[in-house]
Amino acid sequence: MAAPSPGYSLTLRVQAPASITATSELASAVGSAGAHITALDVAESNHTHMVVDVSCNTTDVSHSEIVRDALNKLDGVTVRNISDRTFLMHLGGKLSVTPKVALRNRDDLSRAYTPGVARVCLAIAENPADARNLTIKRNTIAVVTDGSAVLGLGNIGPAAALPVMEGKAALFKQFADVDAWPVCLDTQDTDEIVKIVKALAPVYGGVNLEDIAAPRCFEIEARLREELDIPVFHDDQHGTAIVTLAALLNAVKVVEKKIADLRIVVSGVGAAGNAIIQLLMARGAKNIIACGRAGAINRSESYADAHRSWLAQHTNPENFTGSLKEAMVGADVFIGVSAPNVLDENDIAAMNERAIVFAMANPDPEVDPEIAGRHAEVVATGRSDFPNQINNVLAFPGFFRGLLDAGVIEITDAMLLAAADAIAARVSASELNPGFIIPSVFDPQVAADVATAVQEAVAGK
Repeated sequence: MAAPSPGYSLTLRVQAPASITATSELASAVGSAGAHITALDVAESNHTHMVVDVSCNTTDVSHSEIVRDALNKLDGVTVRNISDRTFLMHLGGKLSVTPKVALRNRDDLSRAYTPGVARVCLAIAENPADARNLTIKRNTIAVVTDGSAVLGLGNIGPAAALPVMEGKAALFKQFADVDAWPVCLDTQDTDEIVKIVKALAPVYGGVNLEDIAAPRCFEIEARLREELDIPVFHDDQHGTAIVTLAALLNAVKVVEKKIADLRIVVSGVGAAGNAIIQLLMARGAKNIIACGRAGAINRSESYADAHRSWLAQHTNPENFTGSLKEAMVGADVFIGVSAPNVLDENDIAAMNERAIVFAMANPDPEVDPEIAGRHAEVVATGRSDFPNQINNVLAFPGFFRGLLDAGVIEITDAMLLAAADAIAARVSASELNPGFIIPSVFDPQVAADVATAVQEAVAGK
C-alpha cells in the first residue's frame, strides 16, 4: 500500500554530463524507480557537466537507495549526496520564542523588566486572577507527554517524543494563534506526572495531554481535571473523537443512513477508541461493537480495567463474542484506531451495502484504503496522501481557542458535540461526496468556527 510521501522527501545532488537531455533523463530515472519528482534545480552548469538538485518523494528509507542506484546507473552520472528534507526541517527544532514587546532603550527595559515589573508582580500577588491578563497565561498551553504512546511508534520516551510535541505546538500557533510549549516528562509514574503538571500549572491557561498510554492517561486526565483550575484536554481521546464524529456526520449523509440505525465496529479500545465510542453514543449511536486484540468486548467476560468493563456494560447490545473479522460481517461502519493491516478485502466485502470505513491507524491503516474502496462507499484514513483525512488538527487548535477565550475550566459533551457539528458544517451539501466528507486542515475558517461553537456551548446557545 506504501505510496511516495512528503514524509520521505529527498533532495539528491547529482552530477551529470552537460546535455540538453540531461534533466529529462534524470527525471525519467527517478520516475522509473517509483519516486515522485517535486523539483529539479540546476545548481551548476558548464561545458563539461552540470549539477542538478533532484527533489522527490519516496516510500521509505530503503526506497531512497533504489532511487540513488537508478541515477548512478546512468552513463556519466554520479549522486554526490542525499539530503533528507524531513530531517532538514527539524534541524534546531521547529519553535522559537519571540518577544511581543519592543526593548529598544532603557525606558522599555525599565517597564518590561526591573524596576517596573515588580509592580506587576505585586499586583498579581494581591489578586492572583490578574495573572490571566498580565502574563502569557491567558493564551498559553502546555503540551504534556511522557513519551509512552507516541503516534504509532509506541513507548519511545520523552526525548524522542519532543519532535511531535514541537509539531503540536506549531499547529496550535498556526491554526488558532494559541501559544503552546512542549513539556516532555522523564517519568511514566501517574502520581509523579500529576504532581509535576500541577506544579507547572501557574504558567499555563490549559493543558493538552498528548501520547500518554492507556489506561494511565485516563487517570491522569481525571485527576488533573479535578485538581486544576484550568482546562485539561487529552487530544488522543477527545480530539480524535470530535473529528471522527464530524466525518461520520457527513458520511451518513452520503450513504443515506442514520447514526441510530448503524451497526458500528470499532477496532481499538485505548484512549481514542473509548472516547470515540462515548461521543458516538452521546450523538445517538445504539449498536457499537468494540474490539480489542482478543475480539469483541462483551458482557460474558470480566475485565481488569474499568474502561473495558464500562464498554462491556454499555456497548454491544447483542453481546456478540466473536473476533474483529467476524464482527465485520454485516457492519455498516468500521472505525479503526488500532494497528496496521488487521483487515483484508474479504472483511470489507462482508460489510453491509454502502459501507463506511475509517481506517485511522498511522502511518499504516488497518486496511489498504484502495482495497477498501472496492467495496465500501466512503473510505477515510489518518493520512494526508489519501482522500478524507481524519486529522485532529481540525479540532484541537480551535477547541482550545474557544476554551481560552471563554475562560472556562470544565469540558463537556456539549462542547465536543458542538465542535464536531462545526467541523462537519464546513463541507456544504453541494460539495459533499464519497471523497470529500471532512474539510481540509488548511480551511482557514475551521478553527474559528470550532472556537465559536465551543463558546456558544458554554453559553448554552
